Parts: sequence; C-alpha cells; structure tokens
Amino acid sequence: MAKKMNKYSQVMEMIFKEKHSSRMKEVPFTREDIERTALKIGIKNLGDVVYSFRYRTDLPEYIRSKAPEGMEWVIRPLGKSLYKFSLATASRIVPNALLVETKIPNATPGIISQHALTDEQSLLAIVRYNRLIDIFSGVTCYSMQNHLRTTVKDIGQMEVDELYVGVDQRGAQYVFPVQAKVGNDKLGVVQIEQDVAMCAEKFPTLICKPIAAQFMDDNVIALFAIEIGSKGIAVSMESHYRLVSPDEMTEADFKSYRTRKLTPLI
Repeated sequence: MAKKMNKYSQVMEMIFKEKHSSRMKEVPFTREDIERTALKIGIKNLGDVVYSFRYRTDLPEYIRSKAPEGMEWVIRPLGKSLYKFSLATASRIVPNALLVETKIPNATPGIISQHALTDEQSLLAIVRYNRLIDIFSGVTCYSMQNHLRTTVKDIGQMEVDELYVGVDQRGAQYVFPVQAKVGNDKLGVVQIEQDVAMCAEKFPTLICKPIAAQFMDDNVIALFAIEIGSKGIAVSMESHYRLVSPDEMTEADFKSYRTRKLTPLI
C-alpha cells in the first residue's frame, strides 16, 4: 500500500506542478490529466487515485507547502471527470478527544452486533437502531435512503451515505445528509459541500442540516453538526455517545444528565 500510495502522490504532484502558478486559488485538472501522468510512471489502476486523497490520506508535501498560512489544498469535483485543487480553511474533521461522553442504552439488535463489520454501513446501522440522529438533533427523524447516488449540477455524480428527513415540534421539516467514516478514512469538507449542494437542488423546501459520524474506539460514536459560513466549513456542535448495556447506567450518570446544559442543534 505504501508503494502504491507513493505512486499516487507522484501523479498528484506532477499534475499540480504542471498546472499551478503562484497566487492561484484553484487549479483545474481532468481525468485525462491523471491518465496521461499515470502512464509516465507505470500506473494502470486509476480507480481510487482521487478518492484516496479526498478521503484517506494527505496530499503530497510539495502541494501542501504551496498553500498560504491557515489554508489547505483539497480536491473538489467540477463535473464528470473534472476536478480542481482548491484552497480551503480546513480539510479534515476529527473528534475532540477531550469532549464529554454521553451513555446511551445500546438498542442495537443482538444479531446485528454479532455480525456487524467495522465499515461505514455497520456504523450507519448502529446509528439508526439507536436513534442517534434524533437524540443529537432533537428532531423526530426517519431514514429515507442510504447509499443515495445522484448527480448534482456543477459537481457531477456523488453519493450520500444516508439521508434522513425529520420534523420538529413546530412542524418545520428538515433533511439530514449523513456521512459516516471508520478506520483511517477521514471526514472531509468536500463531502459536506457536496451534501449541501445536493440538498439545495433536490430538497429546496427542507432545512438542510449536514451531520457527520465517526467511529471512535471502545464503542463510542462521534456526531458532528456542520455549517457552511463565510469562512467555509465549520463544526457547530459535536457530541460523543457511548453505547452501553442498561445495567451500566448509574445514578451518577442520570444526575449528571439532568443538570447538563446543552446548546440545541435546532
């Protein structure tokens, strides 16, 4: 894998060097650029070159060094087989290790827990069975579709891990695109931007509230509420939920939760 990723890095670096000049904030490139450059260094399998740098690993040091202070280069889609290196204020969303945890009685069916794999679909199933989107948002939510694949103007084909819709006590209706990550995969700002664009195009009458989910260790799930402001992507709320058996809930836990002050998402 290290050797493979090293070749991927060479491809990205060569394309960037060829097309980038000082003061550029966006560097467009195409699938043809990737194929042409890959042939020079003997790569035949191009299936996950762009995916690797968007979701799994950092761009080469040379590319990162060309970003202004406080900015990072990310890869954004421009349409079918079209991409661009683009500057962003933040490119990865990671859990805050010091954040307080909330114990939730584990409602995952035993047979699911017994056979669940440590992948994104397993994480989404656990989130769904434990109603964590409802708890996190304070809205009554319904899973409408997972692995939603669609096409969005100026972006091209994209995929949302799971899509929820919900209604609050006022009757206001929401759409919650959820992105889930496990293992070494990282939550990126580009995915959130795509989710927001998709909701604006497909669900213009609903209030869009993007959510990201991350498996941590020891049965803890981190949820993030994401907003897009003048400075780009920002985390507006983060909560960590530890799934436990009911007998692990203590009186001290209940007392703590009764007095805990929270900032509502909605």
